[in-house]
Amino acid sequence: MELRQLRQFAVLADTLNFHRAAERLHMAQPPLSTAMRKLEEELGIVLFDRDPRGLKLTVAGGIALAHARHTLQGAEELRRAATECATGEQGRLTLGFAGTSAFSLLPRLIPLFQARYPRVELVLRESTTRALIDALAEHTVDVALLRTPVFEPCDAELLELERDRFVLAVHPDHPLAQRTSVALAELGDQPWIQYSRLQVPAMHALVQLAFRHAGIAPKVVQEMVQVPTAVGLVESGIGVALVPSVTARYALTSVRLLPIDDLPTLLDIGIALAHHPAVATGPTQRFVDTATEMLRAGQAAAD
Repeated sequence: MELRQLRQFAVLADTLNFHRAAERLHMAQPPLSTAMRKLEEELGIVLFDRDPRGLKLTVAGGIALAHARHTLQGAEELRRAATECATGEQGRLTLGFAGTSAFSLLPRLIPLFQARYPRVELVLRESTTRALIDALAEHTVDVALLRTPVFEPCDAELLELERDRFVLAVHPDHPLAQRTSVALAELGDQPWIQYSRLQVPAMHALVQLAFRHAGIAPKVVQEMVQVPTAVGLVESGIGVALVPSVTARYALTSVRLLPIDDLPTLLDIGIALAHHPAVATGPTQRFVDTATEMLRAGQAAAD
């Protein structure tokens, strides 16, 4: 039994006329008659009463027709699902992201992607840049938003989506809170909250470079992993911290964020989209395309 035979059967059942059915199927009438005889022989039932007054479905034919249409519908759904998966319109996409990308990029990128590809199941996994690089290599995430610069070995393709700078986070009651800006060189006596060297080595290294550039060796009173944790610790009065300026979307009035006067541009940070093109699925490529278009639209608006 073939799908072609079931289609022929369904069309003939609709028309109850061999000539009209053959025309609709773009075939000659004798091959259609032969195909229906073979289908009846294979099923072991009579599908049509062939009366001189016209063609009529038998009771068994009516039952068979319902199953044939169900099978044809399932085959069409299978074809459509396979096509949509290959083109990226359906499937599953696992997106890993470093915490701070949730402040500005995810609220813009995810709604745009889901509006375009509503049949793609999106799975989100928050982690650190270091862990996400490993996840990309192990193919446990399809695409990731990483904090840049990336110091760890990474063979994924990177597309920078956002550039940012460090700012100083202080408690609202801190003596520096009313300043419009600060210089790192004057902050050597402050208690500092620093990024973990083991879990977020790139951010740790950048802050250490900033300290060296400013000529200070401040006392670190607490280590942390995620930027929201740093903000929470600053709000608790434990110390001060360097955080991405985009943190302003999250911190609101809980802390004061001050621009830093003596921070060189080589210590700029950002967020990049990372994936492996050689193993990219359809949904992965569509996500990369969406992010690229969003980036270009933002650049055009800035110009």
